[in-house]
Amino acid sequence: MPATATPTSAPAVAGLTVLVTGAGGPAGISVIRALRPLGHRIVAADASPHAAGLRLADAAGVLPDGGALELVPALLDLCRRHGVDAVVPTVAEELVALGRHGDALRRAGIAHWVPEPDSVERCTDKWLFHATASEAGLRVPATALGGGAGVEPPWVVKPRFGRGSRDVVLVDRAGDLAAAVARVPDPLVQHRLTGQEFTVDALAGDGGRVLHGAVPRWRDETKAGISVRGQTFFDPVLVGDVGRLLAALGLEGPANVQGFVAGPGERATFTEVNPRFSGGLPLSLAAGSDLVGQYLVGMTGRPVDAGALGYRPGVRMYRYYQEIFEEGDPA
Repeated sequence: MPATATPTSAPAVAGLTVLVTGAGGPAGISVIRALRPLGHRIVAADASPHAAGLRLADAAGVLPDGGALELVPALLDLCRRHGVDAVVPTVAEELVALGRHGDALRRAGIAHWVPEPDSVERCTDKWLFHATASEAGLRVPATALGGGAGVEPPWVVKPRFGRGSRDVVLVDRAGDLAAAVARVPDPLVQHRLTGQEFTVDALAGDGGRVLHGAVPRWRDETKAGISVRGQTFFDPVLVGDVGRLLAALGLEGPANVQGFVAGPGERATFTEVNPRFSGGLPLSLAAGSDLVGQYLVGMTGRPVDAGALGYRPGVRMYRYYQEIFEEGDPA
C-alpha cells in the first residue's frame, strides 16, 4: 500500500507571497485554492483581465502571453510591486522563458523550480515526446506525423504543439481522415486508445531521476479535457513506469502524466506529459498528498519530504461549477 499522509494545520513553508500564473485555467485555480489553507499570500496573474482566478487572490495582475518576449520583464515588475517571494507557473508555454531567465529571477530574490527548456520541449512537442518515450522502452500509441501511414484505426488527429482539447478531431472512417488532417495545424495522427484513462500527479527532482511522489487517479469523466469525476488508485508498476518516463524526459518539478490502461493487468500506454500542475490536482490533494506544499519546500532550497506526498487510494472526486460575482468595471 502507498504511504498515507495526513494534512496538518502547520504548513511546511509559511508566510510566503506566491505568484500563481495561468489564473484563468483549472490548474491555476487549483493551485490558488491549495495555497490558501497553507497560510500564504497569493498574487494571481493571467493574460486575460477576466480570468476567474484573479478574483480568488489577495492581489492580481495581467501578464503577456507565455510566448511573448515581454513576459519575463512584466512578471519581474509584478513581483517587485507585490513583494513576491516565489512563483508557481501553471502555463507550459511560460516555462521555457522562465527557465532561460532563471538568473534574473534569482537576482530578484524570487524562488522558482522550473524544468530545463529542452525537457519542456520534449513534453510540449508531441512528436518529440513520442520518440523520447519510445526510446525509453515505454508504451505509446502508434503515431505518424502529417498523415496516418502505419497507424491503425480508430484515429485521433491533434496538433503537434497543441494543448488541452483544442483542434483535436476523432476519426473512425478512413474516408474522413484526410479532411481531419487538413483541418488540424501541424497535424499528428495517433491510434485512438480505449480502456481506462488515467492521470498521475507527480513531483520529480534531479532532472526527473528522483520521483518524490506520484498519485495515480482514474479520469472517469472528462469535459473539454478536464477531469470532472475521478478516483485515486494504487498501482506500483504504473508509478515505476512514470518514474522511467520522467527520467527519460529529464523533467523535474510538477508533472501531469496521462495515458490509458487497456484492461486488468495491462501495462499503461502513455499519451502525454504536461510539465505543470494539473487541473485535477484537487483530487490528489484531497487524498492526502501535499504536492503544492512540498513543491514550495523544494523551490526554497529545503529537502522535499517524500512522506508528505503519500496518498489514500479510493478517494473520489465529483466536480461542479462555482460562480464569482462583481459589479462595475473589471480591475
